Amino acid sequence: MVSGGELGFFLRNIWLIPLFPLLGAVVMLLVGRGLDPQRRPGHGPGHGSEAGGREASGGRGLISLLCPGMVGVAFVFSLGAVIELAGRAPADRRVEVIVFQWLAGLPFHKLSGEGGVLSAPWGFLLDPLSSVMILVVTGVGFLIHVYSVGYMGQEGGYYRFFGYLNLFVFFMLMLVLANNYVLLFVGWEGVGLCSYLLIGFYFLRKSATDAGNKAFLVNRVGDAAFLLGILLMFATLGTAQFTQVNDLLRSGSYPAEAKSWFGLMALCLFIGATGKSAQLPLYVWLPDAMEGPTPVSALIHAATMVTAGVYMVARSNALFLLAPETMGLVAVIGAATAIFAASIALVQNDIKRVLAYSTVSQLGYMFLACGVGAFWVGIFHLYTHAFFKALLFLGSGSVIHALSGEQDMRKMGGLKDKIPITFRTMFIASLAIAGIPGLAGFFSKDEILWQTWSSPGGAHRFLYAVGMVTACFTAFYMWRLMYMTFYGKSRVPAEVEHHVHESPKVMTVPLMALAAGSVVAGWVGVPKVFHFPEGWPSFERWLAPVFAAGAEAAAEHHSAAAEWGLMALSVALALGGIALAARLYLRQPELADSLAERFAPLHRLLYRKYYVDEIYNGLFVEGLAKGGGTLLGGFDAKVVDGGVNGTGWMTRFTSTVSIWWDTWIIDGAVRLGAFLIKLASYPVRILQTGLVQFYALAMVAGVLLFFGYYLWR
Repeated sequence: MVSGGELGFFLRNIWLIPLFPLLGAVVMLLVGRGLDPQRRPGHGPGHGSEAGGREASGGRGLISLLCPGMVGVAFVFSLGAVIELAGRAPADRRVEVIVFQWLAGLPFHKLSGEGGVLSAPWGFLLDPLSSVMILVVTGVGFLIHVYSVGYMGQEGGYYRFFGYLNLFVFFMLMLVLANNYVLLFVGWEGVGLCSYLLIGFYFLRKSATDAGNKAFLVNRVGDAAFLLGILLMFATLGTAQFTQVNDLLRSGSYPAEAKSWFGLMALCLFIGATGKSAQLPLYVWLPDAMEGPTPVSALIHAATMVTAGVYMVARSNALFLLAPETMGLVAVIGAATAIFAASIALVQNDIKRVLAYSTVSQLGYMFLACGVGAFWVGIFHLYTHAFFKALLFLGSGSVIHALSGEQDMRKMGGLKDKIPITFRTMFIASLAIAGIPGLAGFFSKDEILWQTWSSPGGAHRFLYAVGMVTACFTAFYMWRLMYMTFYGKSRVPAEVEHHVHESPKVMTVPLMALAAGSVVAGWVGVPKVFHFPEGWPSFERWLAPVFAAGAEAAAEHHSAAAEWGLMALSVALALGGIALAARLYLRQPELADSLAERFAPLHRLLYRKYYVDEIYNGLFVEGLAKGGGTLLGGFDAKVVDGGVNGTGWMTRFTSTVSIWWDTWIIDGAVRLGAFLIKLASYPVRILQTGLVQFYALAMVAGVLLFFGYYLWR
C-alpha cells in the first residue's frame, strides 16, 4: 500500500533501497568465504604488509565491486527518490509505502482502560528528515566502502568485513526509513549487532573483543529504556506509527490522562538515545570502539550509527515539545557531554582516540540544539558533521596506513610533504570542525550557538557559554592533532620512516570527495543575517514540514547585530584555540611539556578520562557484576543450598521417624494383635479337631449330660 498521491518510480520503490546492501551482505556471508583467498586471521591492520596473506584474487576483486556497488546503487535510488520528493509541494512531501502488516494485531488495554490493538506495519516513510538521513548513510557509506577496498586490501577476513559493513548499511537504512517505532527498533538493534561484530573484527586481539562486548552491553541499557518508551507509547496513544503519533500530539486529540505520561515517555526514548549516541553517562563504549578498523570508525562511529539517537529525538519532536522538563534535560546532557568529551580530547595522544572524543563532543552539540527546540539545527549539524568527521577518521586511517599501523601522535610529525593529499584534506576538515567561516562546520556550529543564546530562559545563556568554551576546545585539540601529525620535526621511528608513502587512489579519492563536502555542505544553512536570495536552498525550509514550531522562532526577536557579534566571538575563540595549539605544539613544544608537568594532577585527570572507566569498572564490573556475583554465589550456597540441604535433612529425619513408627508402633500393634488372636485360638483349636466321629461323640455326650441334668433335678 502506498500513500502520498501519484508517485514516481523511485518513490514507489523506496522499500528497495535497504535491500541492495542486504543482498551484498547475504552473498558475502553465504558464499564470500569461497571468493576470498584463505588468509591467516591477524591481530590488527598490516597496512601494506604482504606477510600472512596471499595476493588478491579475482574473487576478492569481485567482492570489491559487489559490496561497494550495492551501496552505490542504494545511493542512486535514494538520490532519485529525494529528487522526486523535492518536486512535490511542501505539504505533500510525506510518502509511506506499506509492504505488509507485520504485527497483525495483539489485543491490549490502554492506561485509560480502553481496549486497543497492538499493530505495526512493515512500512517505509520518506519525508524531508528521512531523505537527509538516507543520503548521508548511502552517500558517505559508499565513499567509506570504496576507501575500505584499499585500507583492508591486505587483511584476512576481507569478505567478512564487507559482509558486516553491508549488513550495517541495511539496518541503518531500515532505521531511518521505518515508518513506526517498532520497525525503527529492529534497525536500532541491528546496527548495535553490526557494531559489535565490526568493533571486534580483529577477534584475536583481546582489547578488540573486550571493546565489542563493552559496546554491546552498554547499549543494552539504553535499548531497554527505549523499548519501555515504545510500550508506554502504545499504552497511552494506542499507536507507534510516526505520522499517527505526531498528528495526535500536534492536534491535541490524545486522551487527557496521557499527558501526564509524556515526560516519562520522552525520558525513556532519550535514555535510549544516550546509549546509541554516546552521551553521558553511557558514552564509555565509543572511545573503546576505536579498536575496530578505521573505516568502521568512520562509518559507524562518526557518520551514521551514533547519529541514530539524534535522528530519533528529532523524529519525536512533537512528543519532546510536550515534555519541557525532558527537553531541558536533553539540552543539559548535550552541553555537559560536549565540554566533558572535548576536555578529554585536549591531552589524548592516540590519533583515533582524539577523534573518538571529538565525536562524542559533537554529538553533544546536536543534542544541545534539540534540547533548546532547534531540531532542524541538530539535524543540520548531523549532516555537516558526517562529511568532516568521516574525512578526519579516514584521513587518520591514511596516516596509520602510511606509518604501518602507528597511531601514537608522539611518533609522528613532519608528514605533510610525505602524504600531501591526506594532509590537505585533513587540513580542510580540521578548519571545518573548528568553525572557520565558509566551511560546513561553521554554519551548523554557529547556528547551534545562536539558537541556544536566543532561546528563552536564563539557563540557556549558561549552556551557550558551555558551547562557546567547547568550540574553543575543539579548535585547540584538532589543531594539536594537525601540528603533532603533519608539522614540525619528524618523530617517526627510523625503521618506519623510509616506508612512509601516500595512500593509493582508491583511498585518496574518497578523501577528496569528503573534503569537497566539508566545504560546500554548509551553504544550504546560511544564517538569515546573510540575507541570501529567497530562492537559495534552505535546510530549514526543507525540514519545516517535519518539525513543529519550536524555540528556534525566538531567534527572530533578537537583533542582527547581536547575531553578528556572537558569530565574531565564536570565530575569534576558534582562531585563538588554533593559535594556542600552534604555540604549544609547533613553535614551543617544550612549553607544552612544562605545562603538563606544572599542572600534572589536572593533566593526569584529563589523560585518564576523569577515571570514569575505572569508576565504572569498580562499581559495575567488579562491584555489581563480579561482587554481586560473589554475593549471589554466597547467597546460593548458604541460603538456597542451605534451605535445600535443610529440607533434605528434615526429609531424612521424618523418614527415619516414620520408619520407626511404622516398624515398632504400627507393625508392632499388628503383630501383638496377631499373637493374641493366635493365643486365643488354642482353646478353640482343641475343640475344632475336624473329626466327624469326635463331633458325633461330643454331641451324644452333650445330649446325655443334658438329659442327666434334668433327671437329676
